[in-house]
Amino acid sequence: MKKSILIMALLVICGTFAGCSRRNAAIVVGAKDFTEQYILGYMLKLLIEDNTSLNVTYKSDLASDVLFAATRTGAVDLYVEYTGTVYGSYLKISDERSADEVYEISARELMERHNLLMLDRLGFNNTFALAVRADTAKEYNLKTISDLAEVSADFIFGGHAEILNRYDGIPNLKITYNMTFKEERVVDPVLRYDAIANDEIQVIEVFSTDGMLNESNLVVLEDDKQFFPPYQGMVIIRDETAEKHPELLEILGKLAGLLTDEVMQELNYMVNVAGEPPKDVAEDFLRASNLIK
Repeated sequence: MKKSILIMALLVICGTFAGCSRRNAAIVVGAKDFTEQYILGYMLKLLIEDNTSLNVTYKSDLASDVLFAATRTGAVDLYVEYTGTVYGSYLKISDERSADEVYEISARELMERHNLLMLDRLGFNNTFALAVRADTAKEYNLKTISDLAEVSADFIFGGHAEILNRYDGIPNLKITYNMTFKEERVVDPVLRYDAIANDEIQVIEVFSTDGMLNESNLVVLEDDKQFFPPYQGMVIIRDETAEKHPELLEILGKLAGLLTDEVMQELNYMVNVAGEPPKDVAEDFLRASNLIK
């Protein structure tokens, strides 16, 4: 069933681009379905448009598996991915490694298996984490995920649909920590902060670069068994696209190291809390960094 859904999604993508040959688009930039990805997707689009004469199409709101498959098949040329997602979800590797090792292994295997090139890391590590309200943490003395495992059967978990199903998500996290939840719900990344504040759920998935994290009354639990690998952001581009447009490697490489955890959290904050459009936030950052005119 999951494979059928993925195939149907790819057909929709191909139809959107007037066929997978994409005769009407020189470059297709993809993005997943949450704020950070919208911002990063627009950054790639604007950066390419300002520095080349290429026609760029932007396609967002794609699930990770769909976007990865679309890039492998040529419906998408490039997008921002995370090292831990490549390592754990796509390559199905569970060995505990350092951030550098995860990057190096993922880059090598991605090229060998799928002809996809991983560019230099952008500078931030948007790792998964579990969080609870401060009063919940105090009442149950929760500091680590191991602490949570002792009482998790009484709690409702809320997170993105992907984390409830993917290899580096909740299914294997529960095995690692020998834990279970009273219920697991799919909750939008932005709405889950309201849901936990209203006690509709008691445990949520957060990203370390979430714009609302600093303003929330939440305690991020330590991943004491180090289940989640590092999730450093970097651009994935089709090797075929890089060979056809080698100038893209230098252009996209200008972002390497610029987007720290603090910078990415601030950019997400500008969208999720301040209410600015993702495209405007991306454009303002690129102009302030002298990357576009």
